Amino acid sequence: MKVTLIGIDLAKNIFQVCGVNQAGKSVFNRSIKRVQLLTFLRTYPDATIAMEACSGSNYWGRELLSLGHDVKLIPPQHVKPFVKGNKNDRNDAFAICEAAQRPNLIFVQPRTLAQVDIIITHRIRERRIRIRTALTNQIRGLLSEYGIALPKGRNPLNLLLPELLEDANNQLTTIARQYMRELMEELRAINVAIGSLEKDIKLQARTHPDAKRLMGIRGVAEIIATAAVSFAGDGSGYHGARHFSANLGLVPKEFSSGGNRN
Repeated sequence: MKVTLIGIDLAKNIFQVCGVNQAGKSVFNRSIKRVQLLTFLRTYPDATIAMEACSGSNYWGRELLSLGHDVKLIPPQHVKPFVKGNKNDRNDAFAICEAAQRPNLIFVQPRTLAQVDIIITHRIRERRIRIRTALTNQIRGLLSEYGIALPKGRNPLNLLLPELLEDANNQLTTIARQYMRELMEELRAINVAIGSLEKDIKLQARTHPDAKRLMGIRGVAEIIATAAVSFAGDGSGYHGARHFSANLGLVPKEFSSGGNRN
C-alpha cells in the first residue's frame, strides 16, 4: 500500500514515525533514530510530511522541503483532540496524521533561516530585559532597607546609584556598598548586552525587505517590524489582517453556546 502521508512525533534522539495510505489507514508506526530519519524518508519521496510546530520543527521542515517533500507543520493544540487512548509516541504520531488530513486545518510554514536569526535575537533580548527588570527591582528593594528611595524609572537609578555609593552621609554600610557596587556593575553589563542586541535588530530591519516595508507604516519601527517578520514571515499563511490579529491575541476570542455569542 502506497504511503501518502507521514506523521512525525519529534524528539531529541528517537522519533516516532507513522505512515498512512490514502484511506487514512496506518501502514507503519515505528521508532527511528535521529541520524536515520532523512535516509528513511528518502524512500517515500512523494509522501507529505506532517509534524507538530514545536522546537526543532523548523529545522526539519527546511530539510524536508529541500528533499522535495510537501511539509505541514500543525499547531499542537490542533493535534491534541485526535490523540486516541493513552498518550504515547505511537498515538501522538498517528494523531498528527489524523490532524493533517483535515481539510479546514491551517498549517504553519517552516521559518526561514533569516526568520530564525531575527527571532532568536528578540528572544535573547526579552530574556535579558526580564533579568534587568528583576535586577533593578532587587536594587530598589535592598536600598529601601537603608531608608533610600529612588525615583521611578531606569534612568534615575542609573544616574543616582553611583552618587549614593560615594555619599558617606547615607546609611549604607561597608558591606552594603560592596554589594551595591557589584550589582551596579552587573546592571551596566546587562545594559550593554541589551544595547548590542538592539543594534543588531536595527541592522536586521534595514537589510530585510519585508521589515523595511513594514517600517513605512506610521508607528512601526525596527523592533515591531522585525518581530512581525520573524513571527509571520511573508504573511501568506493568514487570511487577512483580522486573522493575523487573532493569532497575536489582539482580537477577543469567541465563546458561544445555545445561540448566544460572546
